[in-house]
Amino acid sequence: MSRLNDSELPFSLLQFYNTAAYPCSYLSGEQAISQVATPTHLITTEVYGDLVRSGFRRSGVFTYRPNCEKCKACVPVRLPIARFAPNRSQRRCLKTHATLRARELPLMYFDEHYRLYLRYQAARHIGGGMDQDNHEQYSRFLLQSRVDSRLIEFTENDVLRMVSIVDVLNDGLSSVYTFYDPEIKGAGLGTYNILWQIAQCAANNWPYLYLGYWIRDSRKMAYKANFRPIEGLINDEWQAFDAADPSVGNR
Repeated sequence: MSRLNDSELPFSLLQFYNTAAYPCSYLSGEQAISQVATPTHLITTEVYGDLVRSGFRRSGVFTYRPNCEKCKACVPVRLPIARFAPNRSQRRCLKTHATLRARELPLMYFDEHYRLYLRYQAARHIGGGMDQDNHEQYSRFLLQSRVDSRLIEFTENDVLRMVSIVDVLNDGLSSVYTFYDPEIKGAGLGTYNILWQIAQCAANNWPYLYLGYWIRDSRKMAYKANFRPIEGLINDEWQAFDAADPSVGNR
């Protein structure tokens, strides 16, 4: 376990440790190591924002970032809102889903959301084990938070289509997790959700939308590069990058 020096406030009261190696969730056959920030009760919304800008993410109250010794495939990414312009496909997606209605709900358990989550996991992440999550596991993953988190429900003609969890930071939103109706083929609901989050940032004059990690060789994560321009935390500095550049995101 390590502790950053006092000059690196607000991290001076936090401690960081590496997990044991575990199977990578994104790259088949690989082992991963995460760096975890503790204690959780000191990770306020303000502190968490600084951690996000340093490449951290959260799962429930667990705040982490990849810290694999030899692999640098996970690149933290964000969208600079003022420079973003949707492409033709994204504009078409917005038009397709113009009838969706979003509303914020309390960050709490709703059985209808949980049932949609299980359907989504069973269809989109077969064999990942999350389709077997009981409601307590689901709640720990998505509904436990010590920061400013929002639960957004999307409906169409009063039918639940999508649920999204986002964290509000002082410079934007951090996209935590989104799940949606997997039976609507080719609908682009995931794309629509990111576009909706971009619009919320723009409406609130927030400069960034943080999208977690871009991983070149992971089909689940590669789509993020479709939103341009995109910035990555590369060599400890946020900078624009080209997803076609083979020097970025290598294992």
